[in-house]
Amino acid sequence: MQGAVRPSTWGLVSTIKADAPDILDFAAWHLERGAHRLLLYLDAPCPDALPHLKAHPRIRVIETDRAHWQKRRGGMPQKHQVRQSLNATRAYRRQSADLDWLIHLDVDEFLWSEDDLAATLATLPEQVLCARARPLEALADGSDGFKAPIPPGPEQDRIAAHLYPRFASYLRGGFVSHVQGKLFVRTGQNDVDFRIHNAFVGGVENPGQQELPQVDLCHLHAATWTTWLAHYRYRLAKGSYRAELKPAQSREAGGVTLHQLLSSLEAESGESGLRSFFDEICADSPDLRNRLTKEGLFRRRTLAKLQARQRQFPKFG
Repeated sequence: MQGAVRPSTWGLVSTIKADAPDILDFAAWHLERGAHRLLLYLDAPCPDALPHLKAHPRIRVIETDRAHWQKRRGGMPQKHQVRQSLNATRAYRRQSADLDWLIHLDVDEFLWSEDDLAATLATLPEQVLCARARPLEALADGSDGFKAPIPPGPEQDRIAAHLYPRFASYLRGGFVSHVQGKLFVRTGQNDVDFRIHNAFVGGVENPGQQELPQVDLCHLHAATWTTWLAHYRYRLAKGSYRAELKPAQSREAGGVTLHQLLSSLEAESGESGLRSFFDEICADSPDLRNRLTKEGLFRRRTLAKLQARQRQFPKFG
């Protein structure tokens, strides 16, 4: 009789600029999901969180100030996307010896699965070098509501217009954030370079990739109107709404980027223009939940973040 499959050890790497409660919520949630190691690169100082992170035996904290980057790279890369990729790649090469898998996550992304993640990863064949968790996007100002992306196919345009009649054509899969998800990468491979949503092994993108349909990446991209608005200006200039990103539809077909759309709404109507976009795409409501449910795209995921934080970091606050 064959023995039981040994659960895999997995960890995460994240480059973080956030307030202490958000950092500790993120860390605590993944510790309680079974993460063997958290490799947290602080992109800005957070003295309120730092001692609690350093005291936890399964967390390694790296403070990436200018002195850190001067020593590592001769200076700090200006784009945070570059810093994220460099930190994730360094963590994979230098700090993942006690892990079987490593995933790069942002502080507003929470892995969710009804099954044990370590056991799920352990069942993957050896030739699977990358495993992808696809995202759900949070409904803002709700406690447990998420939406799944609209799947590609002949019904995609109809579903999008039903759910988001004004702004559907500006979105990928009905999401204001990314639809790619994030990637677990098997450790022990040579010449690995992490990107935000992908990984290159020996110059090959995502070799031996497999989907993880039982694992959700719950993305709190727009948790509330207040937080979305607070992040809006940075995202428009340097983040996920920046001008250089491609539109959801080709430019030949009249596609317009989110940068162009949001800039236009703000120029024409100010904050109320942005709010009209937010209310249709992001805000939780019984009507949107009903429409999502009819299309098979509503998901209920309860993230008891505060309780996890209180258990893992009982001395905080």
